[in-house]
Formats: sequence, C-alpha cells, structure tokens
Amino acid sequence: MNAIETPPGARADSLSDRTGYDEAFLGPVVPLPLPTGNGLRTVTLPYTHFTVVLRPDRRLAAATAVCIDGAKLLEDVPRDDVWEFDPRVPESQQAGNDIYRNNSLDRGHLVRRLDPVWGANAEAHRANTDTFRYTNAAPQADVFNQGKQLWQGLENHLLDHAAQFDRKLSVMTGPVLHDSDPPYRGIQVPMRFWKVAAFLQDGRLASTGYILDQSPDLSRDYERAMAGAKAGDPPPLGPFRTFQVPVTDIAELTGLDFGPLPEADLMPVTRAPAERWKRLESFDDVIVRS
Repeated sequence: MNAIETPPGARADSLSDRTGYDEAFLGPVVPLPLPTGNGLRTVTLPYTHFTVVLRPDRRLAAATAVCIDGAKLLEDVPRDDVWEFDPRVPESQQAGNDIYRNNSLDRGHLVRRLDPVWGANAEAHRANTDTFRYTNAAPQADVFNQGKQLWQGLENHLLDHAAQFDRKLSVMTGPVLHDSDPPYRGIQVPMRFWKVAAFLQDGRLASTGYILDQSPDLSRDYERAMAGAKAGDPPPLGPFRTFQVPVTDIAELTGLDFGPLPEADLMPVTRAPAERWKRLESFDDVIVRS
C-alpha cells in the first residue's frame, strides 16, 4: 500500500502541495524504489524534490529518493535543526525525539539536508525545512570518522564527476531494515545504510551503490562496548565503514526494486567475496567509470 494515510484531524494541507521525487529528472526513467515482497505495507510521502517511502511497522523509511540539480544548489540556506513529525501519518508510526533523547544517537538525515536545496529561493528554503521531518531520519552513532566523512561527501564527489552533464543526480538512500536489528525504545536500530546514485555518463544512464556499516566489530569493539553498557542504553555501535558495492547486492539486502539501475552499475561484479565490496578509504577509491 503506497497511498498517503491521514489520521483524523491531522494538518495534511501543510504538505499537500509537495510533488516529491521526479522519476524522469535525468531523462531516462529511474523509478522510486519500492519493496518487491507482497504484503509489505509502505506509505509514500512526497516532499520538495524528494520522496520518502515509510515502513510504518518499523517507524523508519524503507527508502528515500531525491533529485539533485547541482547547477542550481543554494549553499547559503541556514540550518534550522527543528525536527517535526509529518502530519500525514500518525506520530506512532514515526521515530520521534523519544528515540534520540538523552543518549548517544544522532538523527541521521537520509536525504542529505543540502541535496534538495535548489531552485528558487522559497523553493530551496522549503526543501531545507522538509528534510527535518522525522520520516527522513534514522538513528546513527554520534561519532565522526573517516568512513562517515566519505559517506556524507559522496554526493558532492559524484556531482563533480557529472559536471559535463549539468551536474544532475538522482540519489536513493535508506537503512537496511533487517529482522535482527537490535531493539531500542520501541524501534529496531539499523546496523547498515545504503545509497544508490544514478546519473548520465556519455549520454547513458549509470549507477553506483554504497553501504555504510555501523555494526560493532564482533570481537574487540563489541566486547569493549558491552563492558560499559548500562540498562536502557542504545545498542553498541561500531565505527562507520563505507563500501562501494554492486547495486544488485543492495537490491538483495533491502528487497527493493531499483528498476534499470542494477544493469547500469559501473562497478564490475566479482565472484570473490573479499573483492565484491570495496572499502573506501578516500574518494579516489570510488569507481565512477565503466
């Protein structure tokens, strides 16, 4: 189910004019990623230049998709940091501030704040505000290391690469929602996040896929984290590690349909597991040519 559900008395009109992610933004159609499994309920929520596919059972997004027009980005839009519920769905189906209060968890933007902030001034400011909906957040460790820095800069790196094609990207992002994710305050905390970028290269559709892993090392890191853990604390999380991976692997991990993007993947698929996921130490490691 992908229709918007509005609870009685909700202020649905406050977001009623949002048109969301444009599947034809690049020219070739890149559809919104949706679950392939039957019976999995989702709610599709359009915002300014992006769309969130919410999993009410997990209170988190299954996927997000954003159109980025690098030639029209506004870089001076101030960050307001005021997070709000989306009035179009019940608050009980969203992971609100109770998840993040008095602990070490960050509200991790799924659609990066700056990505949809382009176009006319009012439009860009509206997009900035729209990214601060709890539907666009997922809990992440509050540490900042090289792996997370790489993750947060991937769009900029890919936009620079796509400069000859008007610096346009379609980017899909979300948590890997696994049944084994540890419970915390009424949700399950994702251990991994995924990102798939689509762009034009030499006039053809191209894609690349990435995984951000915040799961603890099952030896030293996990034991050290558990040694100081207290009842009610968030589950232990490890240092961020960023990988470039085949888009087909992300489709398998998430159960989402990425349309033409697996076939457009620029990363050669290898059979050796050690080589299939390429850990990124710098942007020079990113494969952006076929």
